[in-house]
Amino acid sequence: MSEMTTQILEESLGKAVLVRLKSGKSLRGKLKGFDQHLNLVLEETEDTTNAEDVKKLGILIVRGDNVIIISPPPR
Repeated sequence: MSEMTTQILEESLGKAVLVRLKSGKSLRGKLKGFDQHLNLVLEETEDTTNAEDVKKLGILIVRGDNVIIISPPPR
């Protein structure tokens, strides 16, 4: 993971991020932690794949090799 990626993720700690997974699912949650493999810990997580049926998931650990995109909050 590049230094720039690490810096952006560190700045996003405690803030809401959007995560897209290989399965096609979209998640929104507060980033609580991450590691060098891009494993993520999210809290207050919601499955936003279907905008009409948002599901609350709570605390979630997302394995890094399932992550396609992480969208940090606006600066």
